[in-house]
Amino acid sequence: METVNPLKPTEPRDRKLSIHVVTWNVASAAPPLDLDNLLQLDNQDPNLDMYVIGLQEMNCGIMSLLSDTAFEDPWSSFFMDVLSPLSFVKVSSVRMQGLLLLVFAKCQHLPFIQILCAKSTPTGLFGYWGNKGAVSICLKLHGYYVSIINCHLPPHLANNDQRLEHFDWILEMQNFEGPDIPNILDHDLIVWFGDMNFRIEDFGLHFVREAVKSQCYSDLWEKDQLSIAKRCDTLLREFQEGPLLFPPTYKFDKNSNNYDTSEKKRKPAWTDRILWRLKRQPHTDSCTPRLPTPHFSLSLRSYISHMMYTISDHKPVTGTFDLELKPLVSVPLITLMPEGLWTMENAMLINYSLTQTSPAAPGTGLDCTRWAFATLMTTCPMSGSGTTRSPSTTGLYQHQRYPETEDQFLLCYYSNSLRSVVGISNPFKIQPQAFLEEDPLGEVQPRI
Repeated sequence: METVNPLKPTEPRDRKLSIHVVTWNVASAAPPLDLDNLLQLDNQDPNLDMYVIGLQEMNCGIMSLLSDTAFEDPWSSFFMDVLSPLSFVKVSSVRMQGLLLLVFAKCQHLPFIQILCAKSTPTGLFGYWGNKGAVSICLKLHGYYVSIINCHLPPHLANNDQRLEHFDWILEMQNFEGPDIPNILDHDLIVWFGDMNFRIEDFGLHFVREAVKSQCYSDLWEKDQLSIAKRCDTLLREFQEGPLLFPPTYKFDKNSNNYDTSEKKRKPAWTDRILWRLKRQPHTDSCTPRLPTPHFSLSLRSYISHMMYTISDHKPVTGTFDLELKPLVSVPLITLMPEGLWTMENAMLINYSLTQTSPAAPGTGLDCTRWAFATLMTTCPMSGSGTTRSPSTTGLYQHQRYPETEDQFLLCYYSNSLRSVVGISNPFKIQPQAFLEEDPLGEVQPRI
């Protein structure tokens, strides 16, 4: 029988992460009361690990922007209120006028997500106005580089060349600070979505509407401007998309499922799209041995529109993906756990240890958190291991991952230099002082 050396590192197992991507031009509307279908929450077992949510045309009037600067915008607040009780944490967000990009992840994935950059790229008014353009987030997921882009491209049938120019410009502007971040085309995955505004050429309004009514989409695919561009453009051809098996998502009369009945009577079109691109493998000839590459693949589980939502002249589109990878980072940088019995009235001890080396280790802080990582505990330099004492539990947030109990908490170790959570404790309880009493030896014991 073969013996296992406990000191020998084990090969990290392949992991599968399910990612749900949402794109929706909300046409300045407020969130509806129910978004369960959009977020797959009406599914008995959605089995999702991450949400990537991109909105276009959020209300960006001056009063709305001023209010959103002081407070969370209504859409972000809505998604947080819905997803937080389900163990999801808002990892990052970026907004540019009407464009908003949100990334949520299940709590257990946080130590393996590092936010590298969040930026906006305006393309309106010669690159000076953000009514059109893109917002993007670059992150490392289990050691792999992933870029997420939410865009809003120029409208109207005749502006196809301008849309393609903006697409190239947005891609060109994805330059990231830091010598260790590769060019975006060398990232392992790019997820690009939004209101791309590509239209259907040649066919008249009556033909398009009849084709949609009879669900004969194949003729329309041939004249879809994005599909045509993908056949001609070398770089755009590298982006994949699922089949358009759902009705065109634009343009509808608001509060209905009727295509545009206004005086303009715009042709239906698939303006709202989700694309992705996996990193190209380096070319090798017969004389050059192919080096083993880490396992990293993406498969599309579903690509659908959601006709039930009528607050906008666009229908939302979602794509659900399964990402299979062999982790390059499989162990949290920090392990930490509370020491002894914690109470709401007393200072508390936290043990932490460095589980792997990192050049960016200094400059960290300990957080005890609900979903927002407010620094509520003492900051301390990260060393190999140690113990730190929390001076106060004032403002200690309850962690709502376990709604069936009211006394479960987590400790999160947040690295300022890495701009990410690098360690999470197991869930634990905090006892109120009313349930404790001192024994004759002066030690605090739980009261039975």
